[in-house]
Amino acid sequence: MALPRADDPGPPVVVDRAPAAEDAERELSRQIYTEHEPGLARRVWDWLWERIFGVLESAAFATPGGWVGLLVIAAVVVALAILLRLRLGTLRNAAGRRPGAVFTDRPRTAAEHRAAAEEHARAAHWTPAVQERMRAVVRSLEERALLDPRPGRTAHEAAAEAARPLPGLTAALHTAAAAFDAVTYGAQPAAPADYEHLRTLDQDLARTKPDLTATPSWARP
Repeated sequence: MALPRADDPGPPVVVDRAPAAEDAERELSRQIYTEHEPGLARRVWDWLWERIFGVLESAAFATPGGWVGLLVIAAVVVALAILLRLRLGTLRNAAGRRPGAVFTDRPRTAAEHRAAAEEHARAAHWTPAVQERMRAVVRSLEERALLDPRPGRTAHEAAAEAARPLPGLTAALHTAAAAFDAVTYGAQPAAPADYEHLRTLDQDLARTKPDLTATPSWARP
């Protein structure tokens, strides 16, 4: 029988499965295997880009002209969105800046306009006091459904429309509208008597029962 030599490999070493798995896990957890991997943010970005690019690629294949056609369509959509936004903004601003309009800023309640008017009156600032009191009058008529809420309505339009259900206050309404236009658009200084007239009108409106049989112009067919 031949004797084993010193350089013989010897019998194979058999390692149980569980210890082998633990050794492999320890080996793979070494920093040398992970230091070049992308971070979490980069992995998230790569995942999102793959999804977005996949959708765009599918759309490009379905669009005449491929990627060029898709870019042209996207540019047209963006241009239309910008034009629509500019057009809507122009219409909204034009309605608020209509010459003679009563309301030119954000919607406020009649009580808010009334409180602002009283504050200006206490400070003897009669022009803004008259303006805010007229706005309180018109807003209160809208809140009572005697006027339809409409941006850009002038003071004289409000007086004419409100005179139908409130015929007994026709003269007072038109006098108030004239005072509002004079101080707002005619550059005339307001006087305490102008404010007192509007304050009395505001109080009379609250006490007057409207004639609901009179159909307002905006409700007519």
